[in-house]
Amino acid sequence: MQIWTGLGNPGPQYAMHRHNIGFMACDVIAEMHGFGPAQKKFSGWVQEGRIGTAKVLLLKPATFMNESGRAVGEALRFYKLGTDALTVFHDELDLAPFKVKVRTGGGLAGHNGLRSIDKHLGPDFRRVRIGIGHPGHKDRVTGHVLGNYAKAEQDDLVQMLAAIGSEADRLAAGEDVRFMSDVAMRMQD
Repeated sequence: MQIWTGLGNPGPQYAMHRHNIGFMACDVIAEMHGFGPAQKKFSGWVQEGRIGTAKVLLLKPATFMNESGRAVGEALRFYKLGTDALTVFHDELDLAPFKVKVRTGGGLAGHNGLRSIDKHLGPDFRRVRIGIGHPGHKDRVTGHVLGNYAKAEQDDLVQMLAAIGSEADRLAAGEDVRFMSDVAMRMQD
């Protein structure tokens, strides 16, 4: 079993924030791959399903971003899984908008959700970094991250999320490089 966690903040007022791109990715994956209905569990919402041959539990923590590690830790402990079974989808300031990169481990880049998971589980988990771009000056970061996607960005957002959902089987199979390549190809169409 794999646990895929999307990072975000609960509540409709945050739904379209750049910081909630992890939640959006989980929602699209669940829809495209026919996952079961969302259930309240592990201090969050979970949906179970299969992607290829892999059983995947999608988890959206309801703890707000800075306590995400608590929900993720609960789920991993319940299923007796290590961080090698964990994939975290999150926003990344240091990537151009709508670029998608995968890596295992690494720094936290000031991301409170990653910091919380690192605090609870350590740094060695796979991350799907979804670019939101940097606003240019550090004083504008909070407003950018906690701001909604603009109308002009909607088509690219939908295309990127569809590409992530369509190529999720590569991610489930551990083909990270192929996943990144295929998502990038779909973004060029």
